[in-house]
Amino acid sequence: MTATSPAVLLLDAAQVAALMPVADAIPVMSDMFAALAREQIHLPLRQIVRPPEALGAKGLLGMMPAFIAGDGSLPVYGAKVGTFFPGNSTLGKDPHQGCVVLMSGETGELLAIMNAAEITGIRTAAVTGLATRLLARHDATRLALIGAGHQAHWHLAALAAARGLTHVRVASRSRASAQAFVDAEQPNYRFTLEAADSVEAAVRDADIVVTVTNASEPVLHSGWLAPGTHVNLVGSSTPRQREADTELMARAQLFVDRRESTINESGDYLAAAAEGRIGPEDLLAELGELVIGRHPGRGNAEAVTLFKSLGMGAQDVALAAALYQRAQGSAIGVRAAI
Repeated sequence: MTATSPAVLLLDAAQVAALMPVADAIPVMSDMFAALAREQIHLPLRQIVRPPEALGAKGLLGMMPAFIAGDGSLPVYGAKVGTFFPGNSTLGKDPHQGCVVLMSGETGELLAIMNAAEITGIRTAAVTGLATRLLARHDATRLALIGAGHQAHWHLAALAAARGLTHVRVASRSRASAQAFVDAEQPNYRFTLEAADSVEAAVRDADIVVTVTNASEPVLHSGWLAPGTHVNLVGSSTPRQREADTELMARAQLFVDRRESTINESGDYLAAAAEGRIGPEDLLAELGELVIGRHPGRGNAEAVTLFKSLGMGAQDVALAAALYQRAQGSAIGVRAAI
C-alpha cells in the first residue's frame, strides 16, 4: 500500500501577502544569500522561452529552478514557472504571472503551489531593501523611486523598512501616473511622498535611488547623481534592457545578486562591457558575500554604490519555503490532495 502524500498547499496572491509582509521577507532573503555564499544552494541559470516574433507571442516564459540544502530546516526543491508580459501594465495587470512550486528535498513530494506574481514582488523588493541596508550610507533618508508600476508598491514598503526615510520623490513616464501612485500610497506612511516632473528632478538630491521600470534604454544618468548615492537597478532583467547609462556603470562600485547571472543576463552590465568600460573584475561582490562579511561593502561615504538586481530562482524558492512554514497551523491557504 502506497503511503499517502501530504496535502498540497495552495496560496493565492492575497494569502501570500497576508503571510509575508515585505519587511518580514528581508531577513528571509538575507538567510538565502548567506546560504548561497556558503554554497548550500544549487542554482542553474534561468531558462527563457522567447518565441519568434513571427508567431505573435506577446510575452515570454521563464523557468527558474533551485535546490536549497537547508541549514536547520528541511531541504527543498522548487521552481518559479512564470511569464513576463510587459503589455499587462496597460491592462492594470502585473507583467509577471505564473506560479512557484515547492517540493520536498527528502521525498520529492509536491508541497505547495503559490502565486508567483506576489512572491516575485515581495522577494524582489526585499532584496532591494537588504542591499540598501548593506550599501547605503547610514544617514541616507531621501529616496528617489523611478517607476510607478506594480513593483513600486512593494519597493516603497521595503525601503521604508530598510531605512528611516524622510522624503520620497516618485518619477514615472508621466507626472500623472507618479501623482496617482503618491496619492494612493501617502496614507500608508508618515514621511512625505512627492511626484517629480522628471527622473532627473527626482534623483538630484536623493541618497537612495531605485529604478523599477521596463526601460530598454537608460533612464538614469551618472551626471544627475551626487557623491555618496546608493542605486538599486531592479527593472531591467534581460540582455535587451538597461536602465543606467554606461558612465554610471563605470563610475559606481558594483555589487550584484550573482556574478554568473550578471555577465550573462544584465543589459546594464553587457552594454557597458561591450564599450570596454567595465568587466567581470569590476563586480566587487555578490550580496551574500556582504551578508556573511566576506566583503566590506561600500568603500567610503563619497562613493556611488550600485546594486544590480536580476532575480534568481533561489529567492522564489526560499520565500516559498518560508511561506510554507508560516502556513502550517494557520487557516490561511487551501489544502488539496493532488
